[in-house]
Formats: sequence, structure tokens, C-alpha cells
Amino acid sequence: MKRTYAAAAGVITVATLSLTACSGGSTGDAAEPGGPVTLTLSGWALDTTPEFQLLADAFSEKNPDVTVEVTGYDAADYNTLLTTDLAAGSGPDIITQKEVKYLPTLVEGGQLLDVSDVALSDEIGGASSYQVDGTQYAVPYRQDSWVLFYNKALFAQAGVAEPDGSWTWADYDAAAAQLTDGIAAAGGTAKGTYQHRWQSTVQGFANAQQDGDILSGEYDYMAPYYERVLGLQDDGDQVAFNTSTANQLTYQGEFGTQNAAMLPMGTWYVATLIAQQASGDANTFEWGIAPIPQADASTTGTTNTPVTFGDPTGFGINAGIADEKVQAAKDFLAFASSEEAAQLLAGIGITPALLTDGVVETYFSNEGAPQDELSRFAFAEHDTHPENPTSNKAAAIQNILLDMHSAILSGSTSVDAAITDAQNRVANEVGLG
Repeated sequence: MKRTYAAAAGVITVATLSLTACSGGSTGDAAEPGGPVTLTLSGWALDTTPEFQLLADAFSEKNPDVTVEVTGYDAADYNTLLTTDLAAGSGPDIITQKEVKYLPTLVEGGQLLDVSDVALSDEIGGASSYQVDGTQYAVPYRQDSWVLFYNKALFAQAGVAEPDGSWTWADYDAAAAQLTDGIAAAGGTAKGTYQHRWQSTVQGFANAQQDGDILSGEYDYMAPYYERVLGLQDDGDQVAFNTSTANQLTYQGEFGTQNAAMLPMGTWYVATLIAQQASGDANTFEWGIAPIPQADASTTGTTNTPVTFGDPTGFGINAGIADEKVQAAKDFLAFASSEEAAQLLAGIGITPALLTDGVVETYFSNEGAPQDELSRFAFAEHDTHPENPTSNKAAAIQNILLDMHSAILSGSTSVDAAITDAQNRVANEVGLG
């Protein structure tokens, strides 16, 4: 399998933050060296996110002397609540890295253990996102990438040819227009595509496909991506940003109830869509995934590697962990990033960081998963650039770029003016160099 993963941009300059330098003792039972060990692991939305308990149980089954207890946090406030617990010395032993952009805060606060000695496969994706000055502070266990979901029934209804892996964004825009018109002519109301409100739905692709770097402070390369999205809105081929915001539309609802024929989204949606079709929360229809449209033809087609983006999800170790637990925690990280764990994750529709032919086969053996070759190609073959550089400036810059995103797509500010304003704010509020 041909897979490449771009290295995360940016280097952290270690600074003193308000966080305590050491998290203190972590929760869980103390243990004598060589005796039973209890590790705590942070997670979120445990009722709907089974991967944490799955990995915890599988590791404990292989290691009967180690119990892994999953501690649930509110998903929306995960990073805030976790940081509070760490500062109070009550954080978990194993810290799930929900968003890469918050890793620098933990590193600079001295709250993550060096895990460079945890062996990782050369084929694993996303590991570089957790490296700071050559030191590994977490290991990835899953790596989602953005692809194009499409509704085969709506394509057939509109009389439009399905994606074949050769699409550029111009092809995607043309298909969206043809779908909107064709579906309407057949008596339907679905739009050609749906783009969710997140800034990543525009900026993530611009960064990956134009080799953009948000740490550069220059964002003109994003302009064409915004201009084409505004065109789709103006032509009525996708729901306008303001309408989506006012009605708090969900991407699951828009695609799952067939209000849109296409949806650019991360591979995590595969498992959700399968589950929702099984439960009745989504309509029953045949769907597939295709490579995300490309900037130009040089990376299109199934003989090339499409460029997309996506951040990994990983596990780090609390620097305040009891000494007698360290090896068990590192063993858990090694297991979570292994092919054995990847097979388990693939079996429940989660995209592992390690993709082998066998893992891909397991993934597509899930009932309800698409079975066409293009879907397999889109899932397995990609040059996935990180959404967030591993830098202590990333979070602040992303907040400014979020304001730019909203200003452009809401129509309150022109593309050029919004980009200029964002560049000035980054220079004045963040400072680079």
C-alpha cells in the first residue's frame, strides 16, 4: 500500500506557562514494582465512542496484572477540564490527545513524559505531529483523513456520473451544479453538496494542497478556495453558511437524510453513517467514498496519491505518573499503536493510524460499509497533511483564522479584506519569528 504522511510544521520554543511544571501524582491505585498496576486513561463521550474501552479491555486481557480504567470527560470541554485536573495533580496516567494544537501547552507545562522509546511502525501515520525538538511526547492510534462521501442514489436520480478518483475541485463544482439541477428536474429537493461550517472544510484543504503554513502569517493561498465555496453558495448548489449556522444544521443530518448528494468529511463519518443507517437515524441508501477533489490533475487518478489533511488522535503519558506504572503505561501506548490494536479499531469502523492490507480488509468487512474499489482506495491511499502544526502559536492563529472564515462565508467581509485583516492580527497579536 502506498501511503505518505507529511511531517507536522513548526518547532516549539519552550516557555514558562501558568501551568504547574509537574502534574503531581496521578490517580489510580499505587503498586509495588512487578505487582498489579491500575492505569487511568482519559476519554470523552464514552457511550458513543467505544474505542477507549475497547483498547483498555484488550490490553488488560493481554496483561492480566494491568487494569486500565477509562475516565470520561465532557467532549466539548475536554481540553479545559483535562488541563485543570493536570494542574491540580489529579490527571489521568494516560492522556488522550484529542487535538494536536493543545499538545504544546502540555509539553511546555512539563506535563508529558518522553515516550521516544516506544517502538512505532514506519507505516504509522501522524507520529510526527507529537514530536517536539526531536522528542516524542505521544503516539497515534488513529488517523482520520478527509474524503468525499457521495450518495449513489441521488447521482443516479440526477443522471450524473459518479466520482471516479480523477476529480479536481473544478470537477466537483461542476458536478454539484449538475446534481442540484438534475435532482430538481426529477422532483427532488436535495442540493448537490453540503459543506459544514468548520474552518477546516476550506482552510484544511488549502493548507494541504497548496503547501500552506499557518505559521507563515500569509494566507493569500486560501483565497481561491474561499472564492469557489462562495460560488457554490451563490449558485444554490450548497446550503449557505448563514443558513447552516442559523439552523444549526449537522453534516450527519444533511447527508444522512439525503438533503445533499455529496459531503466532504473525515473518515470518522464512515462508522457513524453505518450506525445511523442501521438504527434508522439515517435513511437507507447506497453510498461510497472517493478521494477528496484535488487542486490540479497531478495528484488525481488511482495511480497517484491524493493530497488531503487530517490530524491524528494519540496517547501520551502524564509526567507525574508513579514510577512503578511507567513501563505499563508505555506498554499500553505500544499496544494501542500496534497492528493488533489497529485490527480491533478497524473492526468497529474506527480509522487506525496503522493501515495495512489486512486492516483495510477488516475495516471494509463491517456490515454496511461500501464495497467498491474506489471507496477502498480513498480510505487507504492518501498523502495526509496535518491540520495543525505542532506549535505553541497554532491555537491563537487558528482562532484568528476562524474569525476570517466566518467573516468571508457570512458575506460580512470580502475575501481579500478578511485575509488582510487576519494577516495583520496574526502579526500584531501573535507575532511570528
